[in-house]
Amino acid sequence: MTDAMDGLGSLDRDHVEQRAARGDTSYLRELGARLADRREAAAEQAREYGRDLDHVVRVLALTPGHDSLTHLLRLLDEESAGPVHPRFVASLLAEHQDPADVAAIVFDRPRADRLDELRACLFHELVLRGVGIDAFRPLRTWTIVRPGRHALTWLPAERRAMEAVVDFPSRSLRGSAGGSGSVLPTEGRMDPPTPRATDRCDLQDVATKDVYESIVAAPEAGEWGDQGAWVFRLDEAIAPEQVPALLPTLPMPCVDGLGPTGRFEIAIRPVDEIWRLLFATASMGGMYGTGVQGAYGRLWAWQSLAGLSGATAGASAEEVERHASQSTWFQFEADAEWFHNDCGSDYGIATLSPDRRRLAVLAATDTDTD
Repeated sequence: MTDAMDGLGSLDRDHVEQRAARGDTSYLRELGARLADRREAAAEQAREYGRDLDHVVRVLALTPGHDSLTHLLRLLDEESAGPVHPRFVASLLAEHQDPADVAAIVFDRPRADRLDELRACLFHELVLRGVGIDAFRPLRTWTIVRPGRHALTWLPAERRAMEAVVDFPSRSLRGSAGGSGSVLPTEGRMDPPTPRATDRCDLQDVATKDVYESIVAAPEAGEWGDQGAWVFRLDEAIAPEQVPALLPTLPMPCVDGLGPTGRFEIAIRPVDEIWRLLFATASMGGMYGTGVQGAYGRLWAWQSLAGLSGATAGASAEEVERHASQSTWFQFEADAEWFHNDCGSDYGIATLSPDRRRLAVLAATDTDTD
């Protein structure tokens, strides 16, 4: 009897309907099972093609030179190339290609194409690596012609002082290495004496939804295991030296269960080290993710900095930088149940405002919480 599927898998729908009309429903069930098997095989083949395409793109991006860059752009501009991730490609290009070639080939575009997301990411990857934007006309021009509503246009077009030290992954044709731990430094330590008071203070968390989302932006982007944020308005101004004793008494889940002698370690930190930690959190991601790469890692690090420092909603990058530089920053760790205390996988950040009346906290853990 004639099969409803030809050798290429096309379905003769009239034949299927005729078999159904004759009551041959067992045939339809068997036909459906065969179609499901073919669909799964085709899907796996498509995934394999996708993996192979990603590798070809990776090889082109990691191969320095004019020709590899030119052919990569042609490939990425073809609709058949599909959704190759521009954030990742931009990071690879910034790591391995000569900035002069990148400026001339990627940014000096003679016609409209589909690569503006790649350019937006690549621009900030170059900025973070200290490339002098003014030294290359196409890069200077990009700050004028780039898409005005793009999220990355909020960022400064030059590397700021607090961004001078940046951690990047190292990628090769077959692998990668990267990540920076969050181990508490020995310098600037302000550990409070033990035993500590165990009574909780009566301050209330006043973080709005928007402020909360701003503070946790970096660990959320990096897909860390868990994160939390809290903001407290103090009854009176306090000195930075009072923060280490106050933090363990605040009504925050990240210090729940911390006894009077439980480990609570804290250090005062410069803002550039806090930014560096937030950037690594977002850009390189947690243990089960690859992060959002340099450009968006920069954006979400700035957003966390904005929320922690108390910058007003809609503040410019310059205003955020001013708030952050005038604030006092702390990094802490604790043997509380909320943290998992795997080396380099937990941290807390606290920020005391310039008027010393606002204390904001971010806690993040990168340990599997299942």
